[in-house]
This record gives sequence, C-alpha cells and structure tokens, in this order.
Amino acid sequence: MNLAGRACAVGMMLVFAHAASAQDAASGSAPINTPVEAAPPTIATKDFAGRSAFWDAKLSPDGSKISYFRRQNGQPQFIISDVVTRELVRAFGTDPSDQFEWYRWVTDNKLLLSVSTAGKFFGDDVRYTRLILADVTDGTLTRLFGRTNVVEGDNVIHVAEDGSHILVAIQNSIYDYPSVMRHELAAEGKVKTVQEPRDGVLTLVADESGVVRMGSGWKDGRLRIYYRADGDSDLKLIGRFKEGESNDGYWDALQIINGSDEGYVLSEGETGRVGLRRFNFATREVVETIYEHPDWDLDSATLKDGKPYAAYYTADRDEVHYFDPPVQRQSAALRKALGDVEVWVPSRTKDGARMLVYAGNEADPGVLYLYEPAAKTLKQISQYRPALDFNALAQPRPMQYTARDGAVIRGYLTLPRGREAKGLPLIIMPHGWPYGIRDKLEYNDEVQLLANRGYAVLQPNFRGSGGYGGAFFELGTGQIGRAMQDDLDDAMDWAVKQGLADPARVCVVGGSYGGYAAMWAVLRNPERYRCAASWAGVTDLEKQLRYDRQSFSRGGFKRWRDRVRGQGVEDVKAVSPIGLAAALNRPLLLAHGTKDIVVPFSQYNIFEKASRTAPVPPQTMVIKDEGHSFSKPENEQQWYDALSDFLAKHNPADPITTVAARE
Repeated sequence: MNLAGRACAVGMMLVFAHAASAQDAASGSAPINTPVEAAPPTIATKDFAGRSAFWDAKLSPDGSKISYFRRQNGQPQFIISDVVTRELVRAFGTDPSDQFEWYRWVTDNKLLLSVSTAGKFFGDDVRYTRLILADVTDGTLTRLFGRTNVVEGDNVIHVAEDGSHILVAIQNSIYDYPSVMRHELAAEGKVKTVQEPRDGVLTLVADESGVVRMGSGWKDGRLRIYYRADGDSDLKLIGRFKEGESNDGYWDALQIINGSDEGYVLSEGETGRVGLRRFNFATREVVETIYEHPDWDLDSATLKDGKPYAAYYTADRDEVHYFDPPVQRQSAALRKALGDVEVWVPSRTKDGARMLVYAGNEADPGVLYLYEPAAKTLKQISQYRPALDFNALAQPRPMQYTARDGAVIRGYLTLPRGREAKGLPLIIMPHGWPYGIRDKLEYNDEVQLLANRGYAVLQPNFRGSGGYGGAFFELGTGQIGRAMQDDLDDAMDWAVKQGLADPARVCVVGGSYGGYAAMWAVLRNPERYRCAASWAGVTDLEKQLRYDRQSFSRGGFKRWRDRVRGQGVEDVKAVSPIGLAAALNRPLLLAHGTKDIVVPFSQYNIFEKASRTAPVPPQTMVIKDEGHSFSKPENEQQWYDALSDFLAKHNPADPITTVAARE
C-alpha cells in the first residue's frame, strides 16, 4: 500500500475480523477426530521477499507528520508526509554508500539520523558512524562531525528538550579518549567542548539537563568509575574494580536525576535478573528496585519526563510493562480488541493523541495502523508482507530440551503444514550475534519459507543467548564452536528422539554467527549433517575479532574478546572454519554481500579461496552492493531462490501425502 497515495480506514469490526483470521491461523492444532488440514500451496519466494511500501515509520512529536523509508529506483529515500492528507512534505535522498542505523525526531521539524559507512582504518576494514541532521522546513541534510577521522561519531548522550542542541561523546582524534561535544542543531551549528577527555574514561553519562555527571572505563586492568554531583565539580574517582571484583554484573546507567545523586540503571539483582533500579551514583548503592520480572531479564527501559515509562523484556514474545496506569490500560484494551496477535506501539505523539499500532504475530506478518484514541478509529497504513496470505503460514511453537551437560535449552519449533510430524527433513537455524541475542516467537520470512517447502525448522537458543539470566549467559563464555555447537547437535538429537526428524536429513542454515555455526557443523561433525547454508558467516574468528575492535570501547573490546576466547585459555583458531576449509566434504552454500560492514566480505573471500581444493567445494553466491542484512527485496529473493534450490537438491522434502486423522 502506498502511504502517499491511499490509506484504508477501518472500523473496529474490520480490525476484529483481521484478528479473528490471525487467531484461526495461529490455533496450531486440529480439533480431535477431524482430518489434518490439506497442505497449503507453495508460496513464491518473491512473496516472502516482498516488502511493505515503506518501513521504520515514526510520528513527529506533534503528530502532524509521519516519517519513513521507502525505496525509489533501487535506493532508499527518507520521506516525510502529512498524516492527514498523506501528501508528501519532504523526500530526502541518501548516499548509496550509507547504511541507516537509527533515527529520531528531536522537534516537529528536525530529525537526527545515524548512518554507517564502510572504510579502511590503518589498513583494516571498519565501519564509520556519523550523524545527519534533517531539517523538514528547508529540506537540508547536514552531516555533523564530518571532518573527524575517528570511527564512532554517533554516540548521542543527551538531546536538549527544545531540540536546540545535542551532546555527543566523541574522540577529538584517534589518539584521545572521548570528549563531550555540544553541537547546535542547525546547518551552521556551533560546536563546543563541554567535557574534556579524561585518561581511561570511555563511557560518559549526562543528567536530564545535559550536565555530564558520570564516566567509566578500563585502565591498567581495573574498571574505574568517576562521578560528580554537579557541573561545577570535577569528575572524581569513586571506585576501582579488577576483573571479577565487582559483583554488579550487567550494569547500564539510563539517566541521572537533576539536582540529585540518584538516577535509573538496568542492573542485575540478587536473583541474577536484570531489572530497573533507582540508584545512588555517589554511594554506588541501589535505592529501590522499580521493576524486576521474576523469570526474564529486562532488555531495555524508557523514561518520560524523568520518570520510568516502560520496561521491555522477552518471554516467548516481546513484552512490555507500562508504569503509567492509563497507558497500561490502553495497551491492554488494544490487545483485547485485536485478538490473538501481538500489539505494539512503535511511535506515539508527545500528547498521546495519535499513535502507530502494529498488529501481527509469528504466523502473521502484520499490519500497521494509525490509532486516534479520542475518536476510537484505526486507519490501516500498510501491510508488512502485502502479497502473503497469512492463512497459508505455519505456527511456530516453544520447545525445550536438556543438553548433554544438563543445561536446559529453550527454542522454537515450526512444523510444515499438511505433513505428518514424523521423520521430517530438519533445518536447524541458529541465530546471529552469539551473545545476548535470542530467537523468540515473531514472524520470520526464512522460517516460513522453509516450513512452506516441507521442512521442520528448529531454532535453539543455545547457551550464551540473552534473556535467560546471567548464569545461562556465562555458560557461553569461551564456548563458540564448542559447547555452544554441542547445543545444536543436542537439538538435532532431541528432534530425532521425538520422532519428528529423520537423522539422515538434517541441515544447518544461518546468517552471521548462525552462518558460522552452519559451516562449523558440517566441518566439525560431517557425519551428522547432510548440508549447510551460510549467509554472511564468520569464517576466521581471530580476524573478525580484530575487525570488531572498532565497535567497542577499549575495555568493552577486552571483555568481548575474552568472552569469545574464554580468557585466552583456548585459541579461537581451533574453532575457525578457515582451518578446515580444505577438508570440506559436505555440500555448503556460501553466500555474502560485497558491502557487508558487520562481517566484512573478506571473510567470504578467504574461505572461498581456501576451500577450492576441498573434496566438496562450496556452492557460492555473491550479491553485489548488499550489506549484512537484505536492503533490497530482489537480493533477498535471490538468497531464498538459491537456498530453496540448494536444499531441494541436497536435502529434498517429502512429497505431500494424505495424512490420517488424529485420534
């Protein structure tokens, strides 16, 4: 649906009808003594790759405008439209070499965007981040801090309430620790240093009024914490901890309250769960636990007018707890009205008079609406996968199993419809970015594509995944390619023992870290797996670690490196696919984009070259000008076509047969 052209107004009854359909599709099992449904038709790959007419929509603070990205002649455009008339207000072109990271409205006519660009830094591949100011009034785009040669240029630590300026922690040169720069948000905005760099201080936190109050960083093997009570004092050292001395665990400062030594942090409590807490920065003591879920770590929390507004966590699905009772009641009413779908509010106006509402679930790509509470109206803005019939999709379900060392691993199983759940070809699909990330119940094109083609798909949240507490997270330290890989093998064994999977027809498919795990599966245990497919997978862990250095502070990188290496006890070379590339003897689909700035294309090149003489050289696919995730539908379809053909050749699904009624 084209937002600038037509919008479909829907009443609540129509919304209910959509929700009822989604609920029927999500029921997951046939009634007792009724025949199992017929298999759905094969869905074209282009329908899975098809996109909404736009993405990443947000409302301006006053609700008069809506911003979003759309694609024009193959390139993304940043669009501002009038909410009521849908008429175009501004269309901002973009640099083809830029990849958008995030954006936010700062006033009703100004937005701040972060972009990343691939480049070289002392001969190494890096990704530079920069800020862009978009002015809706005059249609200008202004790059901020464009002249600096440092890598990270988008670390915003404060935005003025009136949108007049921002504070950014940024290095003056590659040899300095970060300063805090005050940048006026104007085309010729003045830049002023408000906090000089301090040796060893890498992370800086400002209070609500924009005064830098806290800093931290690693120096000489110790985490050092600096603090000051007001802007007239100097940052003073208030704590030093060696690695392992501090019992704080995860700790992230959100905000310091004006005129106070207190503020809000996300930190681990006595139970090991990450919760939202009121914290005294001067004494380094928790004053009060604001919210801690008994079963799940908080992923994030937001503040409004200096007070807690919402806490976000992931159970099997993303969940939110609102602290404002009227907002909580409104959220509950929307969920009740829309039925068995997830309901999210990705953007709302400052006064709450208008909001964007997403409704969908793991078996329904969903719809975006504009909701006006006073008028009690929902207007459909766009469908996320307009060509897909969600009634033909499969229903993912939670599952769990016990790993060989007793660890409980949770994950999600999607079974193909119209086939008996017995002896199926199985795809194990590990998630990317190994630590602190996890799969959940949400719509996934690739999962649905494979289930539609007759495969069972298993997504295990292996050890080190986020959301399950600190102890489970720490089980992953130093276990890439080892116990984390064992968890995938154990997932296969669980599916076979359950009778769901044919042990002779198991493949591993993944992207990024998941791509690494797919390659490592057929290299480490070729006797187990029939094939593997990797999109943007890491092939040399040591080279990737050197590349990752530019994404972290110095202390942060040390902790990341030690987590991957396991404190250096074992060499990551022993678990890097590049070391066994020449021994590859199982079919492997090796694919990568040339403009990937997360896992650089060089990771593909070195493995492809090293595996040319292998007993079974990989099938390769290179997508020119594509990044780490798919920016163009035609590129995503190219991957889906290649993956479907590869699996049909090397691990074909069974033809559809009549299934007996369940008893």
